[in-house]
Amino acid sequence: MVYHYYMKIKTLLLTFLFSFPLVAWAQVTVVRVKNHQVYLDTSELKTPVKKGDSFKVILSSEKLTNPKTGKELGLVYNYSPEGLITEVQPLYAIGKLPSETGVEIGQEVVLQSAPVTTASQKIEVQKSDAPVVLHKKITYEPVAQEIVSLSSANVTGAGADNIVTLSDKGRITVWQRDGNKLKEETFYQLPADKKPLTISAAPLRGKDTAEIFVSFYDDRLGRINTQILAYEDKVWKTLDTLPYFVKETGCGAEKTVWLQRPFVVGARPGNGRNLAYQDGKFTAAEKSLTTQHNWLMGMNLFPSGPNGEEYLIYTTVNGRVRLELPTGQTTEFKEFSVGAPNRVKYKQELVKFYPALQVVQTQGSTQAAVVENTAKYGLLSSTFGQYESGKIHFLSFAKGRLTPTDTVSLDGFVYDTACSDNAVLTAEVLSDGQSSVVEILK
Repeated sequence: MVYHYYMKIKTLLLTFLFSFPLVAWAQVTVVRVKNHQVYLDTSELKTPVKKGDSFKVILSSEKLTNPKTGKELGLVYNYSPEGLITEVQPLYAIGKLPSETGVEIGQEVVLQSAPVTTASQKIEVQKSDAPVVLHKKITYEPVAQEIVSLSSANVTGAGADNIVTLSDKGRITVWQRDGNKLKEETFYQLPADKKPLTISAAPLRGKDTAEIFVSFYDDRLGRINTQILAYEDKVWKTLDTLPYFVKETGCGAEKTVWLQRPFVVGARPGNGRNLAYQDGKFTAAEKSLTTQHNWLMGMNLFPSGPNGEEYLIYTTVNGRVRLELPTGQTTEFKEFSVGAPNRVKYKQELVKFYPALQVVQTQGSTQAAVVENTAKYGLLSSTFGQYESGKIHFLSFAKGRLTPTDTVSLDGFVYDTACSDNAVLTAEVLSDGQSSVVEILK
């Protein structure tokens, strides 16, 4: 859901109050801002604020006037993305916002109480087969692109915290968050004969800004390559082109970038090698990852062993999510099949690419964020990559099996996901061909 402008009109005041159980908004003020955290003066509140309550900061307001009659209709408010209260003290509370969105000291805040769950509701939830939605999401206003992949990194400068997207037309766009919108900072265009597959971003050269790794299928040569780009001094530079498929895993500063030799056996890829920058060039490091002949795009490491072991979690060729233990035992989640529209034709064979699997620390445990897309015209259409809507499922590993803990529904279908310090990122492709970037907060 995108937060648009809200109108404060006297005739709608009662409806507004009954629709949203707010906590005395005029009495709550921002008194300190530190990165994504805001400190709120709650000393005048008559109803106590609680951990888990949500809030929005009023960034600005303007008068709404009927241009014909000149009658003033009230005020129009511009809000920040929704945040959560994380700590409560006697006279103040600390809240966390999903991004730095121009919040300043002295601005007023709207608080919304978390819903109270009764004992009977708890029993009903426990009996329900459907996961309860626990994660908050932020949906930015749509952009006129069909986004096939995205990442998050400092591209335009140190601490920029950009979102980087790759469109189906090969346009690489670097965005800056601007309230509930994405503001374009710069872009780079791939040649028309390069079919875009996935994008990654990480600072492998040890600089303050990240390099961008865009993997594509070369229609003319019939092979997959990866172009490495950097945006320096406001100029795009090509640093190298590698004969590999490249994909990031991990979140924020903990990201690792892997490369993979494509089409090793028929249309099956090889194992992964850690991508490093050594002696002035990008090269394969010693660390390797067994991919079971699957694409790096649909796999990750799942740290869930009793002694810190990392299990391999990946998408199988039939679209199932499989977790492989160090003992060789496996468990599959068979409730749905993972699918995405990306396809390339290689030696008369249709090769699929699955969305990335994100592994995050969320809701107090390690969980995998997995994409499920709904086929547009039935099961057969998934073979050709035709989808209409999507979901992000969060799966935990307990008692030897993968178990769903939460499901976040989307308005469009998904090609790929990414992971930042604070959220799982994806882009939902809407029915009109536009895309909305979505951040699902950890």
